Amino acid sequence: MSPEPEEARAVFLTNARVVGADGSAPVDALLDGGVVVELAPRGELAPPGGAEVVDLEGRWLGPGLWDSHAHLDQWSLVRRRLDVGGATSAAEAAALVGARLREAPPAPGEPLVGYGFRDALWPDQPHRALLDAVSGDVPVVLVSADLHAAWLDSAALAAHGHAGHETGLLREQDAFAVSTAVSAVSDAVLDGWVGDAVAAAAARGVVGVVDLEMSFSLDRWARRVRGGVDQLRVRCGVYPHDLEAAVERGLRTGDVVPGTRGLVTVGPAKIITDGSLNTRTAWCHDPYPGLSGPGASGVASYDQGDLVAWMRRASSAGLVPAVHAIGDRANERALDAFEAVGCRGSVEHAQLLDASDVARFAGLGVVASVQPEHAMDDRDVADALWAGRTDRAFALASLVAAGVELRLGSDAPVAPLDPWVTMAAAVSRSRDGRAAWHPEQRIGARAALLASVDGQGLVRAGRVADLVVTEADPLAADDLRGFPVAATLVGGRFTHRTP
Repeated sequence: MSPEPEEARAVFLTNARVVGADGSAPVDALLDGGVVVELAPRGELAPPGGAEVVDLEGRWLGPGLWDSHAHLDQWSLVRRRLDVGGATSAAEAAALVGARLREAPPAPGEPLVGYGFRDALWPDQPHRALLDAVSGDVPVVLVSADLHAAWLDSAALAAHGHAGHETGLLREQDAFAVSTAVSAVSDAVLDGWVGDAVAAAAARGVVGVVDLEMSFSLDRWARRVRGGVDQLRVRCGVYPHDLEAAVERGLRTGDVVPGTRGLVTVGPAKIITDGSLNTRTAWCHDPYPGLSGPGASGVASYDQGDLVAWMRRASSAGLVPAVHAIGDRANERALDAFEAVGCRGSVEHAQLLDASDVARFAGLGVVASVQPEHAMDDRDVADALWAGRTDRAFALASLVAAGVELRLGSDAPVAPLDPWVTMAAAVSRSRDGRAAWHPEQRIGARAALLASVDGQGLVRAGRVADLVVTEADPLAADDLRGFPVAATLVGGRFTHRTP
């Protein structure tokens, strides 16, 4: 990743304590040309002329944080949608819709869009009739928390080409299409919303994200950086429908987009091979409780031969594959494909793994790009739908013990774009005062931090000056949720500072 020498001003950080260093003696750090030029005990360095001198007053200096799997446009949109995530039944979700329509209806002709429902354990089933009873002629679209399902009323079904659908609950590709359609806003509006979300991320110590939006986002991010949304580094994913266009443009993973000051680069080539746990479409060896026949064990999105061919095409063109796989069968087949192609890359999610496949990750050099907060969201669903198998669900400690490279992310909007929340879930396997879920799969704070910094390691001389300043030592914190951040720097440039 290129630093930003044309913009970064020399910064002299004094009276800092370095996260992970032996002891806690204060140090001074010189940042220049976008890198950490020198670290030394306090008082041994002198700030160069013209440098900005910042006294950190004993605060902790650590590596800036990355979210290795996010959907920035969707995250920005969700921040403005009706939140139905707390609904414990379809009837309750419909009631939330009715209340919003009474209190703040959308403009005439516009849909009401909500987000966050999780129906796997609901006592009743989502049905268009429940929404019709409260929506009248207003189109209503509720997107599930995992983005793999959408629940529509009759007006919305007709608007999106599904008039007369039996239940109004769409899954997988049909749901993706509807979600994309209701996400269409003007570039100016979306860029503003994304700018707000980026500023919020920077305030949490985030210096970079891997953006895996389903629509090709490289040009959007170049426009945003030119327009001043420049607090993060962004790697932009490429999906199968855009692969040939990306190859024709000569794009390769890691390429820097001109005119973005090194902030925007080409990311991985992403492919989705199965569904999700909550929708019962994650592809597993065993069927889901109560299901039989085709699809009872989940859904394979691609024939294995087609998956291998696509991965070979992407990797031969210089695009590193990132393979979505959640169920144990899907993970096995993803690793089979990596082995057949002979390339490296990542498996995104890796939620349910056979023990033999944990070792295969390490042997094949495949990164496990995981989202620990999903374990907290889905623990009850997993206990119900993957009964008897949850000892190998979200198996972070097993992966670390096998020598697998972990990268942590949120899958925002599925979980908050906040690496402290992500790390807290990995370290504690608990939330809301509940007992730890499979505590044997917890990992240490140091391992969680190192899996959240894009392979950059801890702060040292010669490192890119992507940094976070915190009020306390994150490696010694009792709880990382809500962990206070004082400042964030990207390439030695402050992107956030508390007053």
